Amino acid sequence: MNYYPSQQDYLKALEKNSALPGGFSIAVHSLKFTPIEKQDGPEASMNMTALVLDEPTSSFAGVFTRNAFPGAPVRIGRELLKEETVQGVLVNNKISNVCTPNGVEDAREVLSAFTEAMGERIKAPLFPSSTGVIGWSLPVGAMKDACPALASALQKESCLPAAKSIMTTDSFPKLRSVKLGEGRICGIAKGAGMIEPNMATMLSFLITDIAIPRDVMRRVLSRVVEKSYNTISVDSDQSTSDTVLFFSSNLLPGVSEEELEKALYRLCRELSEDIVRNGEGCGHVIKVKVKGAESDLQARGFAKTLINSPLSKTAVFGNDPNVGRFVQAVGDYAGNHGLLLDEEKVSFTLGEETIFNRGRFELDSAKETRLSSYLKERALPTPSPGYPVHEMCVEIGIELGLGSGEAEVLGSDLSYEYVRENADYRT
Repeated sequence: MNYYPSQQDYLKALEKNSALPGGFSIAVHSLKFTPIEKQDGPEASMNMTALVLDEPTSSFAGVFTRNAFPGAPVRIGRELLKEETVQGVLVNNKISNVCTPNGVEDAREVLSAFTEAMGERIKAPLFPSSTGVIGWSLPVGAMKDACPALASALQKESCLPAAKSIMTTDSFPKLRSVKLGEGRICGIAKGAGMIEPNMATMLSFLITDIAIPRDVMRRVLSRVVEKSYNTISVDSDQSTSDTVLFFSSNLLPGVSEEELEKALYRLCRELSEDIVRNGEGCGHVIKVKVKGAESDLQARGFAKTLINSPLSKTAVFGNDPNVGRFVQAVGDYAGNHGLLLDEEKVSFTLGEETIFNRGRFELDSAKETRLSSYLKERALPTPSPGYPVHEMCVEIGIELGLGSGEAEVLGSDLSYEYVRENADYRT
């Protein structure tokens, strides 16, 4: 369990794990622009981030949102998965480039400008990736003008600048690294609101110097995303731009598929929890573990219903052990899916305390006090001070007695700060 006394301590911890795997460079650059759709508004700031391989790679994989209105970068990215080789990704924050009049053309024009600025160093396509306001167009002219400065800023030391640069409403950067064979996998992510990945607005970029065949990389990434990013929810709204991209420079000897999956899952699970802990207005991270469902998929459905219940979220935010809200959420899911629960087999726990068993609540005054203290101990300050004060979770356990299916889902509570942040998002 990590505790961070200050923002400086948190950033120091990230810096220790931020070394780039071999064969990669990163650059960031900021620019100012006036949104086309809001000419009478204030000047806006945008960050551009380039993650580039020294040489084209055939070892790359991607997973994208299932939202029916995907952004232009997602549309382009799906096509780029068919390419023989690619050489990285160009990211912008502030504007998500979704359903604008010339979104695909705008993204391609910016990519072309950066490729031209890079000269002979770029020999294969780059993925585009955008995050931010939905409905606004990219400031293509300003972005093209910024490309030479971005190209000249490439460095090979740290990926922490990229973790910072891709943020939008995020309160702190998210960066993790795990050892794999003779090398490492390093990952960064952004996401704070509109988080219900179903492949957060969620972006994650994963890089390694371990040699991985393309077919293995794509199989493993798909399985890992399903067990990590697809088991989190901040506000139950699936973004139009959710993207996970994975690249290998293939400079170091490979490992078994099992070793790769174990390391990648650990990395993505940690990044997933970071996203939830950084959720807009997050006052508690909630971890729901469901056992005894008919299938793992059904278990996830029960868990997400509780995680996404406004009544459950607000009770946790208020440090109020109003546990009837948890039970109603599970009963809601069962009733709406035609499932008969045997009350004698159903139980709930909050922390170490049993709160419901064999069809009856098990509560008393002393337990209520302990439960309230448990919630308070795990509270995070809102608004966020710009770093995660601790990494504790509120843990809710559910036994259904239907079968052997199980799932673990992470989510956040619902605070005043979430409403304020989203009410003021563009203004």
